[in-house]
Amino acid sequence: MNAIPEEFQIKTLLNQDTYLVNGELKKWDGQTSAVFSTISSTEKYEPTILGSIPFMGEKEGLEAVHAADVAFNNGQGLWPTMKVADRIKCMTRFVNQMETTRDVVVKYLMWEIGKSLPDSQKEFDRTVEYIYDTIEDYKQLDRNSARFTKSQGVNAMVRRGPLGVVLCLGPYNYPLNETFSLLIPALIMGNTVVFKPAKNGVLLISPLLEAFKNSFPAGVINIVYGRGREVAAPIMKSGKVTVLALIGNSTSAIALQDQHPNKNRLRLILGLEAKNPAIVLADADLDLAIQECISGSLSFNGQRCTALKILYVHEDVVKEFNKRFAAKVDALVFGNPWDKAVSLTPLPEKEKPAYIQELIDDAIDKGAKVINEKGGEHSPNFIFPAVLYPINKEMRVYHEEQFGPVVPIISFKDIQEPLNDMAESNYGQQVSLFGKDIKTIAPLIDTLVNLVCRVNLNSSCQRGPDIYPFTGRKDSAVGTLSIHDALRSFSIRTFVASKDNDYNNEILQALLNSDQSNFITTDYIL
Repeated sequence: MNAIPEEFQIKTLLNQDTYLVNGELKKWDGQTSAVFSTISSTEKYEPTILGSIPFMGEKEGLEAVHAADVAFNNGQGLWPTMKVADRIKCMTRFVNQMETTRDVVVKYLMWEIGKSLPDSQKEFDRTVEYIYDTIEDYKQLDRNSARFTKSQGVNAMVRRGPLGVVLCLGPYNYPLNETFSLLIPALIMGNTVVFKPAKNGVLLISPLLEAFKNSFPAGVINIVYGRGREVAAPIMKSGKVTVLALIGNSTSAIALQDQHPNKNRLRLILGLEAKNPAIVLADADLDLAIQECISGSLSFNGQRCTALKILYVHEDVVKEFNKRFAAKVDALVFGNPWDKAVSLTPLPEKEKPAYIQELIDDAIDKGAKVINEKGGEHSPNFIFPAVLYPINKEMRVYHEEQFGPVVPIISFKDIQEPLNDMAESNYGQQVSLFGKDIKTIAPLIDTLVNLVCRVNLNSSCQRGPDIYPFTGRKDSAVGTLSIHDALRSFSIRTFVASKDNDYNNEILQALLNSDQSNFITTDYIL
């Protein structure tokens, strides 16, 4: 084992013994859960204990949602009625304080979820950039709304208003970036929030608690810990949640929706499963296609909803593709997150290698082969990516979102075969299309855009850049996330209207001149 660099060593345990409710970091002296890393800090392998978090339950969940509900106060609270410029000041204060935590957050990203050093740094920096970009987009949104319009004798000022209390649940694979893609727009639009970190990647939130406390009014952001069924379920049962914002799996989303007493009032913003395919046409540039399929299927060990989870390769090129693809997979370097040139890192879920092995065994039993030499090799915290071919529809790996290092390949003769499979799939997030002939590509694009929400031409599937919409069809998503779209997802159009006559116009003018209303204002935010 390589020596752990001094700056990345865990020298003291981080025992998170406070939680944020109603603007106060409250002391927790109840039951705790130990937080382990699957990365070993000793020569003889053993998981590394990183610290502990509170194991909370119904009482703490209800305490948090009550605080958020009181802070919203049926739309009368300080936060939902605050001037846009003042909410922006609070968010700016937060991100400025957040930037000072970069080193420690990056360190825990590596230890908790096994993300490589460059990718951990990128996640932090991208999140900071996302917050600043959200602030700028919100300024422009407010500028566009800071005016009256007149139609059919009615004057109106149309703005976007908050929805209410948001329950925010982020994923473990991007515990900072994707979580904040929900949390930041929800907050800045005037909603109040209860946030429960994911099961992995929870300690990295600890350095940010003070920044949250210092930046927002009491009850606007409340952070609790524990298992979803112990904490999130009671929150939903309270009926006080207006928006469920979740990036995870549909099973959890459905279970939580079912807990709400008035589901027709519950807004959903969900990022869920995907089984994104790559389609490699006969005329594809194989060098390019192979490289993009490597990064698409195995970046962060395939633990991304946007990962390529099944590869369709035309039968005319499948033999050559498989040979070169398998060799490149075997050449990938496995190591700890801080090791240089590392591509594959320890899996944060200790049960994941066994699950991946189940998929491999099932595929082999039904006719597939592992076509790369290292495929399926085990270490205590990893299983080397297995490239499986040929795949058929009887295999679990064809249907299940593997979310880990296994790459199924299926050959096709007629392009209608992968198109039919995509149409029958429960998922519809993205696709990668590799080819050159525009006479073939053009009609394919016209079909694919109606099956998924993003067609990546000669490139792997991904989420960014964050200005582009991130969503999906069928079981893959509800609502749209991007810098622009998320502000709309977490708000509703609302307006003040009055008949165009002297009496009303005099009142409106007086309102504008008085600066008494935070809604009826034409202030221009620079």
